Amino acid sequence: MLQLESIGVMDNYNKDLTPDQASAFLEVVDASLRIKKKAQLFSWLQGHFQFLLPHEVLLCGFAVGVGRNFSLETFSSTRYVTDAQVAIAMHERTGVVMKAIQAWRQTSQPVLIDPYLKDGNFGRFTVPKIDQVNLQESELRNIAAYGLSSADGSISSFFSFSRISGELNASHAYMLELLVPYLHSVLMRVSDGVFNFGDAMGEGVNAGIITPREKEILQWVHTGKSNWEIATILEISPLTVKNHMQNILRKLDVQNRSHAAAKAYRLGLIRH
Repeated sequence: MLQLESIGVMDNYNKDLTPDQASAFLEVVDASLRIKKKAQLFSWLQGHFQFLLPHEVLLCGFAVGVGRNFSLETFSSTRYVTDAQVAIAMHERTGVVMKAIQAWRQTSQPVLIDPYLKDGNFGRFTVPKIDQVNLQESELRNIAAYGLSSADGSISSFFSFSRISGELNASHAYMLELLVPYLHSVLMRVSDGVFNFGDAMGEGVNAGIITPREKEILQWVHTGKSNWEIATILEISPLTVKNHMQNILRKLDVQNRSHAAAKAYRLGLIRH
């Protein structure tokens, strides 16, 4: 049964939504109230949410502390975007997602990035100047992004949708303004066990409990070293390295060493 709060929200938005969109929005809001786990969040995004904002990739997460970097988690229904490509999009200087975050922080407006859009401020949304090569290499194709901040700026959430069909326009910006408050609430609710708010380097998704030794091992994995080579370098046994790696895979919620290294780099745990 829909909450009165949801019905009240619709009084403000009915004039801007088609009947089908209004119905889908109510379904999205109603379903959001029942989400308790990360897996439910992904399922929710694949339901009526897709009718309102069809996408293949969502990067979302929190920044804790004024001016802190975001720790973003990827929800993807496509095989084209890998952890390595997400790392390209999150590059500190040229990454398109980083450009989107910067533009949102500067304007507090929805951010649209599409090869067909000219950069500038267009009233209801902004289009930052980006590196088109970075957008192509990331395979994200386009970006519609927006976030929320607490009153004092101590906690912010950010949501970046990509691989959206068609050309982006003001209606996408409006839909972000409509949906992001509910996304923020859901993300806050499922954050226990999913997001562990990190330090200024952006540690996330259980990364806050990655130990200094595990970071050291991740750094050597990132350079291509085997367990035996890492054991020799650190003067510990290969079995100890293996145990550390098993803990790392579990904490970062990945399946293998290469994914662990890519995710650790994206989260700022290791450097090139």
